[in-house]
Amino acid sequence: MAAQSSPPARSSDPSELAHSAVVFVPGDPARAGRVAFWRPDGSAPPEVAGAAAEDLTVVVPRGGGVEAVRVPAALLPVRAALPLLTRARAGGAGHRAASFWGAAAVHALHLVARGLLLPGLSAADHDAWRVGPLDAADAEAVRRLAAAMPPEAHAVPLDGSGPPRLPDPERLLRAFLDAVADTLPRSPAAQLVTGTAAFAAPGPQRLPGLRTWAAGVAAGHDAGVRLSLRIEVHGLADAADDPAGNPADDPDVSFRAVLQMHGVHDPALVADAGEVWAGAAGAAFGPGARMDALLALRRAARAWAPLAPLLSAAVPDAVDLVAEEVSDLLGEGARALAGAGVDVHWPRELVRGLTTRAQVGPAGDESGPGRAGSADGPSFLSADALLAFDWWFALGDRRLTREELDRLAEANRPLVRLHDQWVLVDPRELARARARQDHKITPVEALGAALTGSMEVDGSRIEVRPTGWLADLRDRLADPGAQEPVEQPGALAATLRDYQRRGLTWLARTTSLGLGCCLADDMGLGKTITLIALHLHRQADPESAGPTLVVCPTSLMGNWQREIERFAPGTPVRRFHGTRRALDGLANGEFVLTTYGTMRLDAARLAGVPWGLVVADEAQHVKNPYASTARQLRSIGGRARVALTGTPVENNLSELWAILDWTTPGLLGRLGTFRRRYANAVESGQDPAAAERLARLVGPFLLRRRKSDPGIAPELPPKTETDHAVSLTPEQTGLYEAVVREALAEIAGADGVARRGLIVKLLTGLKQICNHPAQFLKEERPVVAGRSGKLELLDELLDTVLTEGAGVLVFTQYVRMARLLERHLTARGVPAQFLHGGTPVAGREAMVRRFQDGGVPVFLLSLKAAGTGLNLTRAEHVVHYDRWWNPAVEAQATDRAYRIGQTRPVQVHRIIAEGTVEDRIAALLERKRELADAVLGSGETAFTELTDAELADLTELRGGPR
Repeated sequence: MAAQSSPPARSSDPSELAHSAVVFVPGDPARAGRVAFWRPDGSAPPEVAGAAAEDLTVVVPRGGGVEAVRVPAALLPVRAALPLLTRARAGGAGHRAASFWGAAAVHALHLVARGLLLPGLSAADHDAWRVGPLDAADAEAVRRLAAAMPPEAHAVPLDGSGPPRLPDPERLLRAFLDAVADTLPRSPAAQLVTGTAAFAAPGPQRLPGLRTWAAGVAAGHDAGVRLSLRIEVHGLADAADDPAGNPADDPDVSFRAVLQMHGVHDPALVADAGEVWAGAAGAAFGPGARMDALLALRRAARAWAPLAPLLSAAVPDAVDLVAEEVSDLLGEGARALAGAGVDVHWPRELVRGLTTRAQVGPAGDESGPGRAGSADGPSFLSADALLAFDWWFALGDRRLTREELDRLAEANRPLVRLHDQWVLVDPRELARARARQDHKITPVEALGAALTGSMEVDGSRIEVRPTGWLADLRDRLADPGAQEPVEQPGALAATLRDYQRRGLTWLARTTSLGLGCCLADDMGLGKTITLIALHLHRQADPESAGPTLVVCPTSLMGNWQREIERFAPGTPVRRFHGTRRALDGLANGEFVLTTYGTMRLDAARLAGVPWGLVVADEAQHVKNPYASTARQLRSIGGRARVALTGTPVENNLSELWAILDWTTPGLLGRLGTFRRRYANAVESGQDPAAAERLARLVGPFLLRRRKSDPGIAPELPPKTETDHAVSLTPEQTGLYEAVVREALAEIAGADGVARRGLIVKLLTGLKQICNHPAQFLKEERPVVAGRSGKLELLDELLDTVLTEGAGVLVFTQYVRMARLLERHLTARGVPAQFLHGGTPVAGREAMVRRFQDGGVPVFLLSLKAAGTGLNLTRAEHVVHYDRWWNPAVEAQATDRAYRIGQTRPVQVHRIIAEGTVEDRIAALLERKRELADAVLGSGETAFTELTDAELADLTELRGGPR
């Protein structure tokens, strides 16, 4: 009896499919297969965008046996189903069949990521990729996974008469692995592998003319044997050592490559091909072993031509090799054969490979002038200086002298006898090593190599050991705690906290070496006073004394001037800003304050001053190295450069590169090289070693302290963060669903830049609807009250705050929304003021004083204009009315109130419209907070690459009023 169909259930979340049973329904070609979600109780699974609703015949328990029934199912193409399956595996709380196919999906993705892909034809002659070749370990892993398949995961019965029969688990699992393999590599690059564009096209094509070619590709992979080469060397015993220890000649040494056969399913089964042809070992391999071996040999000969004579030999047992072929087999030849599934085995008694390391340091007397900490030390760090890069080469455990390396390279032979050992080495590798011997590098490059312990040369990573003063400098930079503390300058009218004194010591030692650095303390920990102390400290040494240039946002100039006048009384300070700006009569120990905008316009005048120190405050303003601001700042020289920022990384590691490449040019190399060596691997989390190398490289030049670090700011009161979920009003709900429906239809028909623009427009519109309908509709004279769930909660929060007599900061990223709030609060009789990007400097300073003095309790602020640089410690509450795309930016805004000087507990309120895109973004931001050192995604642009299905999932309205 068939189960009665139920109407499709409306999906509140595609992840609910994980609670359904799952089966894979194969197709031809493999990518035509589909993943079916169904429920054993006969009810309909959730409805998901892109899924086909069909009835499916499945086998379910009935009484004491099983019965084939028809149930409603949601069938998804493999590509669309993969994210759901992997999520089901990660969640672990869904149906066991969903968890199984989730594990299968992850296993398939791992195989594809390893490049185990083979092109061929399906049973119906369609172009198809499949997983392969699988070695014995891979095959065993597939068998173990198939053995764990629950009954519901293969409950679709095979066609045929009689009792329903379930598919074989391993066969069905292999079909699914092939479906994943056939789905993913459909790109133009496929033509480079197959020689035909057919395997790049997503649609099926019948290609019966490629049957012979496909059979050749399969040879050696589907067969029961695989091949290897065993290299034999004859005549070694007749060659003698050169008594002088030089490489000996070997005119009578010969090489032979012996073809070996291995059982694919039995790793212990191995024999020479000659033995199999003679019949001695043929029975163990089976009757088809010779044909399988010849097909595999044909593929190997295409990869490496010296094997071609074996194809015409009566017995393909072995081939003699000349020296050039042996050399090739030590490098490119071996790699080509490995791609064809053929390993190369060399005699164990031969030492193989050239070990390459290097020493780097000053030429000549290492104890003489120029060692770290001497008066001459910084001169060695100038851009035009070069340091010796002394290569260290070894064969086996023996280091080569320069003369031995030269003789080996001139011999141009793959096999040499050096002292008492026979050594195999590629002559081309020796030639490259010989050419590297006179390599020189700049001091900054040498310093980077010394800190990381390695350096990339010609695409290879080389181990590096520093010597002389460079080694001393490395040790001092790597262990700043071992340095003698710098005394607080007598002219400083304040007492530095312990962590500020440690920061001063670090800044003073680093800049005294002519090196730049970045002080990346949390906002409010006193970067300004620490920098003022550094300026005063440097004036005591004629070598470092001079005027200090501070480049900062316009909003911070007043704060800088007040702090200098307060903590360094008597120190001259001027603002280089406005129409009457001038640099005449500049004193040696003077502070000059300018803005990024003025610096950009007047960089040439500023570059003409011999600055003792150049400071970039809120240095994230120069995170784009190609922007005019960053380029002009680089043109201004100084004895040392210091960057100040609370967020050294807002979006990606390229921003960290931009800051440190300004402070210490050349340390991280070119941007493209930096992204290839470090950033891509670190941001993806795929290479922990790259993260460790990057930490060693940047650690000495970046000091990062947080308020939460032990001992940093124990006097700070507690901070409480709360997410407030609010429901949309009926008006907001109607607007939200209409915008999603219309936008997704438009996005589905767009591509490229236009599609990305539409996605950003959609996400922005949804956030505005969540804030208030009047903001989205751009109403000129709106009715504000009663139309927004967020506004209702804000009113409740403000009632409580005002009753307590406390101050509150309300941040929004939208000026229009802030204007609406300002109008609403005025109508309610609540005193409020609004600071935005258009507020002049004098007006900003007056607003800050008014709030700090208690003249106005509610301070509305534009997140972009007021998220940095303000000291607003009167606030006990911080409200984020809408969410920024980056938690680091939100944290900076919160730090306007939660900073040194705050004596009362601070409560942070984040208002989120539940069931909306804001809800999903809140979860995303929470995950971002957990990433080490705020290595974040790229804001809105991260969402522009979503598929239509993923975008629908992100923007779907869940719950709330209907």
